[in-house]
Amino acid sequence: MAARVVAIVQARMASARLPGKVLANLGGQPVLAWVVRRAQRAKGIDLVVVATSVAAEDSVIAAFCKQQGYACTRGDLHDVLDRYVRTAREYDADVVVRLTGDCPLVDSEMLAENLRTFLEADPPLDFAANRLPDDRTIPIGLDAEYCTKTALETVWREAQEPYQREHVMPYFYEHPERFRILHIRHSPNYGHFRWTVDTPEDLDLLRQVVSEFEDDQFSWKDVLELFQRRPDLAQINANVEHKSQRDVDFRR
Repeated sequence: MAARVVAIVQARMASARLPGKVLANLGGQPVLAWVVRRAQRAKGIDLVVVATSVAAEDSVIAAFCKQQGYACTRGDLHDVLDRYVRTAREYDADVVVRLTGDCPLVDSEMLAENLRTFLEADPPLDFAANRLPDDRTIPIGLDAEYCTKTALETVWREAQEPYQREHVMPYFYEHPERFRILHIRHSPNYGHFRWTVDTPEDLDLLRQVVSEFEDDQFSWKDVLELFQRRPDLAQINANVEHKSQRDVDFRR
């Protein structure tokens, strides 16, 4: 029987640098809608679920998902790892794909290709990612992580540090002796590009990017071609510092 693959998109309204970013307008649609729609087109993903929190401010995300017909769960604001495990259980996932609600250019073809790599590995993998901390070959904003629910349950039981709970997957790559792990690298290296939404500069950039296309059907390679024609675009958010995996919510 084929593994049931559930992509879980973590999303919340709170953000130190750009509050409300996941519902910010991008080309006439909220950022979150871009993430969900583009992930839904990835071959091999059976279901996309938005996992938000029980915080009152995140009720607007739950309401948006209901309006759009997106599957949605709510859980602990800070313990996002717990949110993932409970969502995986609720939707009977065998394999979990981790996505974030601030990456509207996530690419369906890249997701599908990486998922095939994960599912077809021999011996089987516990975890794979197309970037690791301090080792990135794809633009920021195309990130995805893949794991079995069984391995995720192990991490859920054992991870203790706040950043491990908030960022979901660090325990995997901090304990390579415990898990079968694959880092999916890309050549050439495009890790210097930043295509996520975490600051006003990021949002300004992506608004310019999507305005160059008729709809949301373009690929990451189309965006890359645009940046190669328009090197000025990368300067819009060139001074934004990427957050560390060890950062935790300032409201703790």
